[in-house]
Amino acid sequence: MSITSTDTATQREVTVDTDTVDVMAVLEAEAAAGTRAARAKLAWTQEDDGEWIANYGGYFGGTVEKRDARYVASDTFGLVVGDFGSLEDAQNGLAARLHVMLPSVIRPVA
Repeated sequence: MSITSTDTATQREVTVDTDTVDVMAVLEAEAAAGTRAARAKLAWTQEDDGEWIANYGGYFGGTVEKRDARYVASDTFGLVVGDFGSLEDAQNGLAARLHVMLPSVIRPVA
């Protein structure tokens, strides 16, 4: 991704790597989070032993996988949300990320 600055007589091109773009997207979404509705309905399905799939507002929300004694949550884009000590913490961590990253699917909780 490149951005050209035109606010001065000298133009500059800035190249931003994918990880930085991901961080920028999260920060932008968090900045707008204060005006959002309640979280979408979140449902979990256990696919295999040690793997849970999130359905967030009717959409694929990501996964939680058990690795040794830890739980690794990944969001709908495959980005690792975190490494957690319990399944509940991993699911809550993923739910918090989805609430920020998928604002267009947020619906009031029934």
